[in-house]
Amino acid sequence: MIFLHVLMLSWEFPPKVVGGLARHVYDLSMAQTEQKVDVTVITMDPGHGAPAHENVNGVRVHRVQPYPLASPSFLMWVMQMNMALMEKGSSLLNEEPIDIIHAHDWLAGFCGRALKHTYKIPLISTIHATEYGRNGGLHNDEQRFISDVEWWLTFESWRVICCSSFMLRELQRLFQLPADKLEMVFNGVHPEIFQVDQPEMEVRRRYAADDEQIIYYVGRLVNEKGVQVLLEAAPMILKENPRAKFIITGEGPCKESLKEQARHLGISPKVFFTGFVDDFTRNQLYSHASAAVFPSLYEPFGIVALEAMAAGTPLVVADTGGLGEIVTHEVNGLKCYPGSAGSLADQINRLLRDESLAARLKREGASLVRGSYTWSEIARQTGKIYREVLEEYNASTWKTPRWHPETAQLNASPRPQPPGPPH
Repeated sequence: MIFLHVLMLSWEFPPKVVGGLARHVYDLSMAQTEQKVDVTVITMDPGHGAPAHENVNGVRVHRVQPYPLASPSFLMWVMQMNMALMEKGSSLLNEEPIDIIHAHDWLAGFCGRALKHTYKIPLISTIHATEYGRNGGLHNDEQRFISDVEWWLTFESWRVICCSSFMLRELQRLFQLPADKLEMVFNGVHPEIFQVDQPEMEVRRRYAADDEQIIYYVGRLVNEKGVQVLLEAAPMILKENPRAKFIITGEGPCKESLKEQARHLGISPKVFFTGFVDDFTRNQLYSHASAAVFPSLYEPFGIVALEAMAAGTPLVVADTGGLGEIVTHEVNGLKCYPGSAGSLADQINRLLRDESLAARLKREGASLVRGSYTWSEIARQTGKIYREVLEEYNASTWKTPRWHPETAQLNASPRPQPPGPPH
């Protein structure tokens, strides 16, 4: 029996994966079906043969194409994408009942707001990160515009969900959101997805020699992820551990500048930029790594830390944002000062030389993800928010009778007739 019908809006959804948002929406929507929540997702078509419509483990997924017009700017492209999302959303809402609209980040905010007011359906948003946080401030008109849209989306939302205490405080500070509008629900992980039964040397040998100690980073290559700090720390790590090898997985606008930094530091032979890799290769690299390292300068949550712990890889992270909440120093990982190459090198060197510490961190990390970060629990908490909002909506004066094609003719007001000719 289905108790709730939810329409999720997200600009990315597998197979289109740009960052952690796609995986979050995928895992949350799948887990919601176990909570008796009927989920429909509207997202962007990435091309490459992805179906326009499909049922993924009970979740109906609709992919749309942004308007095929040349966009003079990224913001114009976002507007065209939102128009396409709105067209599909309107078509669906004219055919099926929806109780809640759930928009993920500002990129789907225009569509979420338009559908909310057109159909009088309560809007919930999840803010995964802020433009202010990503850039360490607002430095140009485009960033200020995006931040304004983020505020606007939170203003229009009945509830705003965020993924950490750090993000909750940031949203209160930046957007002056009242405490009773904010909800904190952690991200999660499926541990079994990242575990490897048999590490394969063939995969390892594509990237590192048999006797090299792999230091592994996976994520977007953008400034806030702090890969430049890891490269700055590399000479200090190599001085103590000359067999260290740095494997950097991911893509992003900073890739070429990071390669240039490695050349400038004289460490290019010890750094391997893999680009994107498939899940199998990623998991194999986790299984062979001596350390997984995430030196972020800004990190609202840090789901990669959960993935590394699930894979059984000892962890070093910057003590910032959600990473600082997930990792307890010397219990399930090691923490360094954000932006400090010396502090990061010290913690990685410590991990590489202390096998008993590494084994304990692996054991405690695996235990943590199994006990506290399951998607079934996250879906339960999110479903509770949906039901609270729906209860408040049903008791509000904002609620109006829903239009539905089966009852439209019955509920329609008589069409006014033009006056007859004068007598």
